[in-house]
Amino acid sequence: MTAMNPLLDTATLPRFDEIAPAHVAPAVDALLTEADAALERAVGPDVAAEYDTLSAVLDVVTERLGRAWGAVSHLNAVADTPELRAAYTEALPKITEFYTRLGADERLYAKYKAIAHGAGAQALSPARRQALANAMRDFVLSGAELQGTAKERYSEIQARQAELAQAFSEHVLDATDDWSCVATETQMRGVPSDVLAATRAAAEAAGATGHLLSLHMPVYLPLMQYAQDRALRERLYRAYVTRASEFGASERDNSTVMGEILALRHEEARLLGYADFAAVSLVPKMATSALQVQDFLADLARRARPYAERDLAELREFARTELGLPELQAWDVAFASERLKEARFAFSDTQVKQYFTEPKVLAGLFRIIETLFEVAIRPDSAPVWNEQVRFYRIERADATRPDASPQLVGQFYLDLYARAGKRPGAWMDDVRGRWARPEGMLQTPVAQLVCNFAAPVGERPALLSHDDVTTLFHEFGHGLHHMLTQVEEIGVAGIAGVEWDAVELPSQFMENFCWEWDVVKHMTAHVDSQEPLPRALFDKMLAAKNFQSGLQTLRQVEFALFDMRIHAAAAAGAASASWVQQQLEAVRTQVAVLPAPAFNRFQHSFSHIFAGGYAAGYYSYKWAEVLSADAYAAFEEEGVFNPAVGRRYRETILETGGSRPAIDSFKAFRGREPSIDALLRHQGMAE
Repeated sequence: MTAMNPLLDTATLPRFDEIAPAHVAPAVDALLTEADAALERAVGPDVAAEYDTLSAVLDVVTERLGRAWGAVSHLNAVADTPELRAAYTEALPKITEFYTRLGADERLYAKYKAIAHGAGAQALSPARRQALANAMRDFVLSGAELQGTAKERYSEIQARQAELAQAFSEHVLDATDDWSCVATETQMRGVPSDVLAATRAAAEAAGATGHLLSLHMPVYLPLMQYAQDRALRERLYRAYVTRASEFGASERDNSTVMGEILALRHEEARLLGYADFAAVSLVPKMATSALQVQDFLADLARRARPYAERDLAELREFARTELGLPELQAWDVAFASERLKEARFAFSDTQVKQYFTEPKVLAGLFRIIETLFEVAIRPDSAPVWNEQVRFYRIERADATRPDASPQLVGQFYLDLYARAGKRPGAWMDDVRGRWARPEGMLQTPVAQLVCNFAAPVGERPALLSHDDVTTLFHEFGHGLHHMLTQVEEIGVAGIAGVEWDAVELPSQFMENFCWEWDVVKHMTAHVDSQEPLPRALFDKMLAAKNFQSGLQTLRQVEFALFDMRIHAAAAAGAASASWVQQQLEAVRTQVAVLPAPAFNRFQHSFSHIFAGGYAAGYYSYKWAEVLSADAYAAFEEEGVFNPAVGRRYRETILETGGSRPAIDSFKAFRGREPSIDALLRHQGMAE
């Protein structure tokens, strides 16, 4: 059976190249039957309330289920087909029902309480005590203390929320994939040559003449930045900001989906005894209340607003006097901003992009990781889901045995290019975590690093914008957090168990290296001449680093405040699409200096909070940015390539994972509480 169904083979890396939609249902049914049996055994009288015993019975089986379902979910995100989507959608309610039931099982909760309050609790390792504390908290948040109809209703809510989140994500993907238009050579004036080549090739492949445009970021963003045809920019902008809304196909409209998700989240919160979903979301986070988060965001907005107002005034004046645009519209902003940046700093993103070839960038990134964290990255082999996906291993030499073979630390898949059927955005996900398995072996972590960059055209390598490079470093920060952990308790190893508002610390930390000359000069080579990026051009980039940082900060604060507001204020039955729109408009009135068009439906594709785990948690990006900027300041103070600082950061933050509160890890590295000063300085907004 295992040989026939690759999803049942969890002894090795996933056999991605063999997994077919037909494998999903039988594998899920078999693994759920196995997991149900393990649960019944675990809660029975023959299994003692003892940590290792319970883990051997239950964790081994549920981890196997999780890895198989993780492979299916991953393929659904990066290689979507109608058949796979149907198989995933059919299995999702079964998976959701099991994990909801597992998390709310009062018999299992009783076993964990017996361990937590037993005589041996204090003898557990710190990592196990943290994992146990997390488990006890999560049982409560999963409804384990609910009874009767309340418990039944909680289960129904979880099933429906999973279904709605999947629908939301599918609507965004389909709305993105299904839109296209053909532009003429004249309409494409000003667009970079690499984008022209890619869109021309896409048109030829579709049997069309001209340039085939899409809403995928490698096409959409450069069109908005460089296309001189204002009507074309407006057409793309309208299509992009109205995706999955009432302005498109009714079957892909997320209006009612959003409303129902919010109403269900509020109902869930009330069942658990909380006033609103924001309070539930914050229980396992660093922040203690919605008010604290809102005060933090309001303070950041207050500090950024003068800079944002100056940014906007300069942009409007430039658009009026230099571009002949007396009324700056939303579809003009990226275009005018790029022209202003070129005029002020005498360079363009297109010019910079020619130096960041993907092979050179990867080599530079790997050099940083190897130098600071004392590891080696080597090509490796594994089954993959697309021919463009690569696989690597991370190794570390054994300091006590110089002649011994390097030790395997972790492995990762790298999927860099945008394509149809692949969810937009960039992310890191885990294939498996580090774990001293009950069977007696050490399981090393494996990660998936996914981006959506423009693919190579012809024989030329892929070209990355500096923003692309920053995104790549960001996702590798998440990957390093997952893969470099030395914690062997699976519930708190790597990113597992890390507070959501601290999980962006390592990712945002890595972004800082993209602004270091000693890093950049080693990861650039002009696509034609092979010459490295000139120092003079880098200095211009550095001078422009905080260009419009005020506007960018307010934009992120707007998203975060909107997220917190709708989850702290939504009442059951009141969360209609019009109510959501009203909340967004109220936040924009409070924060934004650049008005959005009335037709803008950004929220309809805000997958982070409606389908991606960031509900009442989007503030985490700014919260963690304070931590990451302050952490990087230690490298600025003691040497960017100082191995001692890199080792201290690795040992106190990356290696400890979720085995202790994030604030304790930060203080172990920095020796004090975090300060916002470094963030404001990095963004040119120091007072």
